[in-house]
Amino acid sequence: MITSKQRAFLRKEANGLDPIFQIGKGGITEEICHQLLIALEARELIKVHILETALLDTKTACNEIAEKIGAEPVQAIGSKFVLYKQARDVKKRKIELPKK
Repeated sequence: MITSKQRAFLRKEANGLDPIFQIGKGGITEEICHQLLIALEARELIKVHILETALLDTKTACNEIAEKIGAEPVQAIGSKFVLYKQARDVKKRKIELPKK
């Protein structure tokens, strides 16, 4: 669980990111969750775009995916949301969160 201060820091970091995934009418599948997990291991912080054809609520989708893959939901605004998960490999860690 991350603190509100850490969440604010991650929102600031994600501000300049472009979405690297799109969720469409297929919805949330195991393959999408697997791909998101791989991307989070490499980048730690990702932004996802939900297309209008998906007919999903952004916050609900964000929380559902975060729960499935063990990530932290950072922000959900409009049709985009941000996820964070610290890389398991210490050498791949790029983001240093503020202390609790």
